Amino acid sequence: MATTEKQTTKWTDTLSCRHILNIMVIAGFMFNYMLRVNISIAIVAMTENNTRVENGTVANLSRSRIDETRFNWTSQESNAILGSFFWGYVLTELPGGRMAEIVGARIIFGGGMLMASILTILTPFAAYLNFHVLLILRAALGFFLGATWPAIPPMASKWVPPMERSKFTAHMMASSLGAALTMPVCGYLISTIGWASVFYVTGVIGIVWSALWFYLIYDSPAQHPRISAKERIEIETKITEGEGGKAVKPSYVPWKQIFLSPPVWAIVITHGCSVFGYFTVVNQLPTYMKDILHFDIKANGLWSSLPYLGKYIMAVIAAFTADKLRQSGKLSTTATRKIFTAFALLVPGFLMVLQALWGMNAILSVTVFTLSLFFNGAVTAGYLANGLDIAPNFSGTIFGLANTLSSFGGWLSTKIVGILTLKQSVFDTWKYVFWILVFTYIFGALFYLIFGTGKLQKWNNSDENNEREKELQPLKTKQDNTNDIVHVS
Repeated sequence: MATTEKQTTKWTDTLSCRHILNIMVIAGFMFNYMLRVNISIAIVAMTENNTRVENGTVANLSRSRIDETRFNWTSQESNAILGSFFWGYVLTELPGGRMAEIVGARIIFGGGMLMASILTILTPFAAYLNFHVLLILRAALGFFLGATWPAIPPMASKWVPPMERSKFTAHMMASSLGAALTMPVCGYLISTIGWASVFYVTGVIGIVWSALWFYLIYDSPAQHPRISAKERIEIETKITEGEGGKAVKPSYVPWKQIFLSPPVWAIVITHGCSVFGYFTVVNQLPTYMKDILHFDIKANGLWSSLPYLGKYIMAVIAAFTADKLRQSGKLSTTATRKIFTAFALLVPGFLMVLQALWGMNAILSVTVFTLSLFFNGAVTAGYLANGLDIAPNFSGTIFGLANTLSSFGGWLSTKIVGILTLKQSVFDTWKYVFWILVFTYIFGALFYLIFGTGKLQKWNNSDENNEREKELQPLKTKQDNTNDIVHVS
C-alpha cells in the first residue's frame, strides 16, 4: 500500500491530474473541430473534374497526380453535404448539456468524440456508396459532436476553482487552433496521398484521443483513482470556499426559472450574436474575397490560419487577465464579464463599420476580418464562462441552450448572404451584410451590459439549501459581502 502511494505521489508531482485534464481538453477541442472541418477542405478535391461517378460507374475525365475517384456534385449538393452537419448538431446541444450534468462529461464528451471519429473513418465509404448516405453520416456526426461542447462546463464545476474558470473556458477556443492546423495538414495529405486519407488520419487521431480520455479523465477529483490526496483536497477546498460551493444541487431542473432569467438570456442572446458574426466572417469571407476583391483566400494557407490563431491567442490572454483581476479583487465577476464581453463584441462591430464603408480595399478587408476574429476571442473572459458564475449546477444546460440558438446562426448567415447577393455579388450588396454584422455585434454587447451578471442565482440551489442560507443571513458581515464580489462560482 505504501509503495502504491509513493508511486502516485511521484506521478502527480510530475504532472497533476488537473494538468492532464487541461491538456486533454485542449487537445479534445482541437480534434473536435478537426473532425468537423476536415470535409470543408477535402470536398474541394472530391469534386474536382478529374474523375467522376456516373450511374454507378467511374468516368475518367483527365489524368491527375493522384488517381482517385472524384464526384460530379453540383454546388448545391456540395453545400448540402457541408450543411447536413447542422441537422444533427442542433438536436443534441441542450440534451448534451443536461446529460453531462446527470451522468458526467467523461461519457458525453468522450463518447461523442469516439463515435464521431468512427463515422469520420467511414466517410469515404459513404461517399462512394451514395450521396444521400453521406448526408445521413454527416448529420449523425453532427449529432454526436453537438453534445460535446455543453458537456465541459459541468466538468469545470467539479474540477476548476471559481477564480480559475475563465482560463479553463479558454481551452474551448482550442477549436480555432484545431482549424488552423487542420487546413495545412489536410492540404498536404490531399496533395500527397489523396482526399480519402484526410478522413482516415483524422478519424484515427480522434480514436486515439478518445482512448486516452477514458483512461486518464474522470468526472470529479473524488472519482479519480490516481489523484493524490493533496491535490484532491486543494481542489475541493477552493471550490467549496467559492460562492455556491456548499450549495445543495436540486434534484430537478428549474426550467421555469431558467427560461425567465434575464442573466440566462443575456448569455444566450449574446452568444447567438457573437457566433452569428463568427460564422458569417469565416464562412463567407472566401466568397467575398474572390468575387469582390478577386483574391483567392483559400490559396493562401497562412492567411487562412491567421484569424484562427489570433482568436485562440486572444482567448488565452483575456482569460488569464480576467482571472487575475478577479483574484486580486480589483474587479468583481460581474464587472469582469461585462467589460470583456463589451470588448469582444464592440470592437468587431466598429471594425465592420470600416468594412461597410471602405471594404473595396483588399488590405483593409484582410486587416478588418483578422482583427475582428482576434478581438472576439476575448469572449472566454466574458459571457462564455458566465454560466459557471450564475448557475454551476446547470452550466451545461445553459451552454446547450445558448449553443442551440447560435447553431442556427451558421445557417441563417448563409441564407442572408444568399438572398442579398442572389442577383449581384458586388460591393453594393455585400455592404448590407457588413451593416447587419455591425448591428448584431453592438446589439449583443448592449444586451449583455444591461442584463448580464456574475452573481449566483438562487435557483442554482435546492429550496432546502436556500432556507438554510436565509437562517444564516443575519450573521453575514460587511466583509462577507465584499468577498461575495470576488468569490463567484
